[in-house]
Amino acid sequence: MSVSKRHGSYGFDAPWALTGLLLGAIVLVALAAVSYALDILLAGLAFLLGGLYTLASAASYLYTTRHGKFAVWAEELRRLKGDERLLDLGCGRGAVLLMAAQRLPRGRATGVDLWRSADQSGNAEARTRANAEAEGVSDRVELVTGDLRDLPFGDAAFDVVVSSQAVHNIPGAEGRARAVREAYRVLRPGGLLLLADFQHTAAYEETLRELGVVDVRRRDAGWRFWYGGPWFGTGLVEARKPV
Repeated sequence: MSVSKRHGSYGFDAPWALTGLLLGAIVLVALAAVSYALDILLAGLAFLLGGLYTLASAASYLYTTRHGKFAVWAEELRRLKGDERLLDLGCGRGAVLLMAAQRLPRGRATGVDLWRSADQSGNAEARTRANAEAEGVSDRVELVTGDLRDLPFGDAAFDVVVSSQAVHNIPGAEGRARAVREAYRVLRPGGLLLLADFQHTAAYEETLRELGVVDVRRRDAGWRFWYGGPWFGTGLVEARKPV
């Protein structure tokens, strides 16, 4: 899937957060205007700078959710050969799942989710199916309702397991560790695991090392995956399951 030629509707990541940033910027600019009107210049300047800063954060957030994350994942998925069985954990509307599916003409892409709307606007299985049709990959995509902590798949069922901004939604460190262990369980020996998240990536790496994975590294996904700024940047955990 070309980043600039997506045909599906993928909504906004955590839309409440983006709304909060935009409202915060409006309030701060309004306070700046009031302060200047009352001739409180220093306060006005502080509010104005704060408003501009918050607006810049909102712009960064909007860029990531509508373009940046797609660009990052497009680069990560270039390594697919075309015949893999791929699993997307917490696939949502299919932003990563369907991009992968277009690179799997002889393979299959499976997405698993609980289909909640809190983490992505309008997140529902029907929308994901519609997106698969729009992208022309419905024949190689399967959607499954399931808990990431107890995946409904057999051992070594997939060649590649990916996840984007999903595992952090699981409450509790042990719950997230269970999800990582499940991802490892369903991955075949020699298979690739790619987990992108803005929280807990060090813990994901630690869990994988406890499982005996040596070929694992954690890296920064870069500015295109910032949700407002570097303090809400995304980390990538990449691992190969030992043969």
